[in-house]
Amino acid sequence: MNMKVNIAGIEWKNPVTVASGTFGSGAEFEEFVDLNRLGAVTTKGVANVPWEGNPTPRVAETYGGMMNAVGLQNPGIDVFCERDIPFLRRYDTRIIVNVCGRSAEDYCEVVERLADEDVDMLEINISCPNVKEGGIAFGQNPKAAEEITKAVKKYARQPVIMKLSPNVTSIAEMAKAVEAGGADAVSLINTITGMKIDIRRKTFVLANRTGGVSGPAIHPIAVRMVYEAAHAVKVPVIGMGGIAKAEDAIEMLLAGASAVSVGTANFHDPAVTMEIVDGIGAYMKEQGFGTVSEMVGIIG
Repeated sequence: MNMKVNIAGIEWKNPVTVASGTFGSGAEFEEFVDLNRLGAVTTKGVANVPWEGNPTPRVAETYGGMMNAVGLQNPGIDVFCERDIPFLRRYDTRIIVNVCGRSAEDYCEVVERLADEDVDMLEINISCPNVKEGGIAFGQNPKAAEEITKAVKKYARQPVIMKLSPNVTSIAEMAKAVEAGGADAVSLINTITGMKIDIRRKTFVLANRTGGVSGPAIHPIAVRMVYEAAHAVKVPVIGMGGIAKAEDAIEMLLAGASAVSVGTANFHDPAVTMEIVDGIGAYMKEQGFGTVSEMVGIIG
């Protein structure tokens, strides 16, 4: 049985990574997770300059998950290169750097800076607001998504994964747009925009009013979108959204994902990724799959 997967020319030892923003850059989970056993570590979003993020409160529990409006708080690319890359390079795992920005120039500056760094792949978070489009996310407009992909690809030396927002009319259209822009892979779904109101205080629970909903409650939506995206493009799909156990990850693979990313479940059970790796392996043995690729997209 072989659990290795090839994502845009980069070989992972297994198809499991972690969702950006839920794992930091690995140091917080080092005592709970053997990072050597992960297919890849996907870092928290990195911008060209430090971002403070949104005011608090910015995290809330919801039925079947959570909601966050952290606002991509991060220390910036300089600190990331000096502190986080050397830490991750101590482990035998692939490094995927999640990149965020408020303009095409922001993204390209980070991608250019990472071109000579020892990282394996880049994941571009196009749910960030496009300041030149009046705040609409790059990932909600197919043309803007294609253009930002093209811009980033001019500077990238590593394969580029475009992370897609579910807050769109057609996820297939968005996947096709970034593929046309030169994306090497796509990852989805990012969080679904939601709102929670405190009925006693008669106010919004989050200071930002709205936030991104994640966790098991969104899993069926994520599976459907992964299926649609996988049938729309030829590049690999990394599936995420409410994966809390091995069965959830296997669903994603059968729907067409070549790899999976675990997010909110890390907060509930810091060792969940290890259980998911083991669970996928047990399923492959039970079902007679020799490789992960034999499982991918077999649901027609």
